[in-house]
Amino acid sequence: MTLHGIAASGGIGIGKAVCVREPSLDYSGVAFGGADKEKERLQAAVDAFCAATQDMADNLKARVGEKEAEILSGQITMLQDPFMLSQMKESIDGGQCAEAALDTVCTMYADMFAGMDDELMRQRATDIRDIRTRMLQILLNRQPVDLAALPAGSVLVAHDLTPSMTVGLQKENVAAILTETGGRTSHSAILARSLELPAVLSVPGALEQVADGQILIVDGDEGCALLSPGADQLAAYEAKREACLEKRRMLEKFRGKPTLDGDGRVFKLYANIGSAEDAAAAAAASAEGIGLFRTEFLFMDRAALPTEEEQYAVYKEVADSMAGREVIIRTLDVGGDKDIPYLGLEKEDNPFLGHRAIRFCLDRPDIFKVQLRALLRAGASHGNIRIMLPLITGLDEVRAAKELLAQCKAELDTEGIAYDKDISVGIMVETAAASVLSDVLAAEADFFSIGTNDLIQYTLEVDRGNAKVGKLYTPYHPAVLRSIRRIIESAKAVGIPVGMCGEAAADPLMIPLLLAFGLDEFSVSPAAVLATRARIASWTRADAVRTAAEAMLLPTAADIEKYLQAACAER
Repeated sequence: MTLHGIAASGGIGIGKAVCVREPSLDYSGVAFGGADKEKERLQAAVDAFCAATQDMADNLKARVGEKEAEILSGQITMLQDPFMLSQMKESIDGGQCAEAALDTVCTMYADMFAGMDDELMRQRATDIRDIRTRMLQILLNRQPVDLAALPAGSVLVAHDLTPSMTVGLQKENVAAILTETGGRTSHSAILARSLELPAVLSVPGALEQVADGQILIVDGDEGCALLSPGADQLAAYEAKREACLEKRRMLEKFRGKPTLDGDGRVFKLYANIGSAEDAAAAAAASAEGIGLFRTEFLFMDRAALPTEEEQYAVYKEVADSMAGREVIIRTLDVGGDKDIPYLGLEKEDNPFLGHRAIRFCLDRPDIFKVQLRALLRAGASHGNIRIMLPLITGLDEVRAAKELLAQCKAELDTEGIAYDKDISVGIMVETAAASVLSDVLAAEADFFSIGTNDLIQYTLEVDRGNAKVGKLYTPYHPAVLRSIRRIIESAKAVGIPVGMCGEAAADPLMIPLLLAFGLDEFSVSPAAVLATRARIASWTRADAVRTAAEAMLLPTAADIEKYLQAACAER
């Protein structure tokens, strides 16, 4: 029997299943003890949670790394947020016990984040659910799941592998991970890749179909798991496991090296990040810069807007960590699937086509100018920060943003504050309108970065979060490929650099097309840097151009994907 899910961490793992089931957290028998008493119980649980979580973060930092520990530290920040705590206390004032108040508020936030389109945003739901689970365990005096004493060769099978569950995990005892939830950017995936453990996530009903002690083969490359395999299957996968280990050793030779194609032409390979902590992971992966810093994360998990000083400190930290290498920072992309409660955004029937990103920022110069001032100041030290404007559909938006930037420069001059006077301003090309107008926009921009995730969605009119139409969401559609080619050609015509920061930049089937079209910069997740560098090295200019020419003659996405799979099979 074969189970299918998301390939979240590559490699082959073979071992015996250990099914992780959490204890009951039913609090229906807990009586309301009065508002004062329930608030005391809640605060005591918060204090205990924060102390235990800080210990966990310190442990994880020592064993795995700072980036993974930051996940747990972020949970402390979330739970201590005055706005979230005040909502819990209001629920208690309404007659709920501490458990019910916690559950109500955490569920509200988890549902909000889970409904967002951006996978990184959806991951916040896992954090909130982990907070809820552990806080209820404290309030109900339940023992948490302990994975410290797993036998060697264990394949962990769980509904979700939360950050707190992984603290005691011993890498040498775990062969692989299989969960019912999670995606490629989930905490489970991040931890699995950090520990170099094969992982397949989002396997429906895994706990119902797998028994403790059952032999499992987990294929983290193909996104599948084999239950009770036969002798021939075991032998075949053991050989494949050795091949995977050899491939991993091969990729290490690309660490710290320049990004070159088969002819020795130089490209830039950047990383996408969402926090200052992610920048360390990018540097460790030998990324040559930051191609996308999503600043909306600075505005989330808090009760009020970040100040200019708070933003400046984060932007400068990232710029400093890159030691002069380019850092492209996207201005606030709020709205759509990214709701921030304290901004009081109105609920919209179609938020992805509504008041979001640059539209919101231009309507709220009081918020936008604070960010622009912080970016200008942070660029003063190294001159390596570039500003990127999201969801641009026309020239007016670019010029309006530049006018606000000019106002910020004039204010900083008056105040005698140092800033980067020559900071570059580019466009995230992610709408059909921007694609069609790319020649016009290129004359106004200092650089382009193609955001394929939204470009595909808007070009094909496909909600990528809707499973019913998900199969229509593909980068191989001829309309998408022609749009990408046109955008790159427009940038080349006026001599501005053009990069890509969507998931397609790391897609091995897309790489020959992007090389042939003339892309300058690839920006991928830190975990994908080495593999992307290796794939670029496997293509000469002539081979890439020939492959792209054949692909662009084909009429459908399915035809193009099939052709590219064959063309890339031996690379």
